[in-house]
Amino acid sequence: MTDASLPDRPDASNPSDDGLDLRASDADREQVAERLRDAMAEGRLDMDEFTERLEETYKARTYRELAPITRDLPGAGAPAPAPAPVNLVKGPLPEGAVDWAARIGGEAGGSAWGVGILSGFERKGRWTAPRRFDCVAVMGGGELDLREANFEDREIVINCVAIMGGVNVIVPPGVEVVVRGIGIMGGFDHSESGVAGDPGAPRVIVTGFAFWGGVGVERKVTRAERQRLKEERRRDKLERREGRRELLEGHHDRHRHLHEDRVERHRERVEEHLDRLEERRERRRRGRHWD
Repeated sequence: MTDASLPDRPDASNPSDDGLDLRASDADREQVAERLRDAMAEGRLDMDEFTERLEETYKARTYRELAPITRDLPGAGAPAPAPAPVNLVKGPLPEGAVDWAARIGGEAGGSAWGVGILSGFERKGRWTAPRRFDCVAVMGGGELDLREANFEDREIVINCVAIMGGVNVIVPPGVEVVVRGIGIMGGFDHSESGVAGDPGAPRVIVTGFAFWGGVGVERKVTRAERQRLKEERRRDKLERREGRRELLEGHHDRHRHLHEDRVERHRERVEEHLDRLEERRERRRRGRHWD
């Protein structure tokens, strides 16, 4: 049943309409109940809201009592509002943010192992870390720098064997690190393990064995990021210094204005005093003239 089938129904949008005080019929209450059922089916009302409003509907005696029940609901058969268009254009990242999605994926073109026996090895700069990287350091050392690296997969494993030697793994901020190595008269650095990573960032698992040696894990920013942070701190320092200078200048200006005001008031008083002296002289001259 539609609103058009109810003749002489008052305008609910006009609170001053005297017709709102007319008694509602069973058909009117049933029509409101039907709109509530449709709203619940569309997900506009939950079960508690539907039950509460339905009770109010069947208790209502006038159109004025019925009107608020469906005031925040669209009319029967009204189309749902059009959803906002989805912007598929990727906006620029905030300064300092890392686009992890662009750094995960692709094939690792270099070797997936490193060996340092009485010597050393290193991987740093722009390179793609494979899903598994095996390295051995015997009376030597190695360094794996992942700060500028891409990652073949979202989770990579670095397996280290350090015998009277050491391996150092450097990860950028935002990367999750899990350390699972075993040390005998040696050890693995767990200081960075358990730190939550950024959403979408890769996960680095450091595992292996250390005998009279050690595997360290450090978290550092890149040289470019360190320079950016340094420049940002320098700008903040300059802004604070400029703010202090403006504050001091404002303080000096205020004192200068106060001094100028005092000087001006003093000058006015001196001029008034001179005017009074001149008037006295004038009166004396007039007195001698009459004598």
